Amino acid sequence: MADKASGRERKPRITVKDLARDLNMSVSTVSRAFHPHAVIAQQTRDAVLKRAQEIGYRPNPFARSLITKKTRIVGLVVSDITNPFYPEVVTRMTEDLRAYGMNVMLVAAQAPKEIDDAVRLLLTYQPDLAIILASRLSPEVRDECEAQGTPVVFFNRLSEDDHCFGVSCDNRVGGAMVADFLIDRGHERLAYIAARPDASTNVERRAGFVQRAIERGLEEPVCVEAGLFSYEAGYGAAAAYGALPVRPDGVFCANDILAIGFMDGVRRELGLAIPQDLSVVGFDDVAMAAWPSHGLTTVRQPVEAMLKSTVDIARKVSAHAATEPFVQRIAPTVLVERQSTRDRHAD
Repeated sequence: MADKASGRERKPRITVKDLARDLNMSVSTVSRAFHPHAVIAQQTRDAVLKRAQEIGYRPNPFARSLITKKTRIVGLVVSDITNPFYPEVVTRMTEDLRAYGMNVMLVAAQAPKEIDDAVRLLLTYQPDLAIILASRLSPEVRDECEAQGTPVVFFNRLSEDDHCFGVSCDNRVGGAMVADFLIDRGHERLAYIAARPDASTNVERRAGFVQRAIERGLEEPVCVEAGLFSYEAGYGAAAAYGALPVRPDGVFCANDILAIGFMDGVRRELGLAIPQDLSVVGFDDVAMAAWPSHGLTTVRQPVEAMLKSTVDIARKVSAHAATEPFVQRIAPTVLVERQSTRDRHAD
């Protein structure tokens, strides 16, 4: 068959029947070799996999799903792809899922409001599981997932009900860690730069930060509404910070990219020095937080544990292991101190 676009002859697709005929085995035996948990002699499995690689055979997940009722497709749906935290997470999550023989399909939405359409598109491929990163899902689309038998996992955000799995950092604990860190270093006037008001991460980090500051005897921290988890929102929040009657000396931003934008804003628009005039702390510990141009002190998310929990859910779902949805919050244990903060006791 000729490929009209390239003019080259297109090779016919090698089927499982072709591979079985080549090996003089039954189709069912050959098919079992591609299922990690199927009962088959290891010598036979090795022979099938070796020959498949030699002749270029690849299993068709859709054809296989007619028998197993599982596609082994895991859909990753993300809207905040410009936040450096999520490309890093998607890369590592994809590697971990593929290591267990799962097929990963990434669907990116340009805005949170497009998530519903992205999930509906994903459902046409009959995924075993949908993992939603950095966004919410409408009740209507959640019901569509349930009706199709596709469980949903919220990663780093939590659903408003108990119909879905959830894997998240314990953001309240993280917020309290930041308050303790700043107070222990002599900061007495605190502020929180808030992001999306409907994001569980933003709400919980603020709550933990404010509660611990009050418990430690300080006035309630000032809240500056940036509105989004973005560099631009952080940069714009600098003006609101500068307009405060009394400027806080310790600032906690809802995430790293917001903090980096805020630091650039106060330096360039207000002429302030960090950490001499104020200390700034972020949340996530993305790679760019450690760049010398930023040197951002930040709470490191327990990504390894969060990924492990998510992959475990995916494995159980794909293996037909019935389990009720649950939410797992994993407490952060590390606050990485860099050049954006200082000890004011030394003044």
